[in-house]
Amino acid sequence: MQQYNMFNQVHKGLRALLYETALQIQHTDFWNVEEAEAVIERINEVVALFEKHAYSEDTYVFPAIEKYEPSVADAFEQEHVTDHFLGQQLSESIALYKNAAIITDKVEAAKKIYPSYVKFMAFNLEHMAKEEEIINPLLWRYYTEADLMAITRQIVSNIPPEHMIRFSKWMIRGLNNAEICRWLREVEETAPEVVFKALFVTAEKELSEKRFRQVLEGLTEGAMVA
Repeated sequence: MQQYNMFNQVHKGLRALLYETALQIQHTDFWNVEEAEAVIERINEVVALFEKHAYSEDTYVFPAIEKYEPSVADAFEQEHVTDHFLGQQLSESIALYKNAAIITDKVEAAKKIYPSYVKFMAFNLEHMAKEEEIINPLLWRYYTEADLMAITRQIVSNIPPEHMIRFSKWMIRGLNNAEICRWLREVEETAPEVVFKALFVTAEKELSEKRFRQVLEGLTEGAMVA
């Protein structure tokens, strides 16, 4: 039986966000201010969502680990300090571009953006992998699936709606069809109808026509089995 992985959904979404943003930066011509503004908006979203994710883990997940394995919790909290520093460096590289008065200075400043982003991305990819490899087994050792699902509900209930919309968009983009079907069924069974409808609309918007049709077929099959 597969154990409950509280990181899977959000980490897949955050990885999708990192991957797509890396390509967007590579494709951006920073001589084109309109293109540059679009990618800067995306990078700001990356920093904001990772900050919110780190806060949720510091507030709800790591305290559960600290109760039994304080040294492990401290090590991961320190990694979040590093993550915050790298996020600040990335934001500072963006500020240099935005504050440059002429386009030639902007283009020169833009040379710092991608290297800063790569450092941020590489650190977070490794950090998330370590959480799944180290934190998950400890959570499974000390807590029941019901306990872990309760922690997840706590996290979700304390995410501001505007952040939840953004997280949902990227999780839909990052999950496979079966995972999306399970998520939609769970929300339909446990959340208000308006929440389910919002997630359903997000899935329809973010998935290709083929994938959305496959998700609908999966939902129908699940309903028939139930």
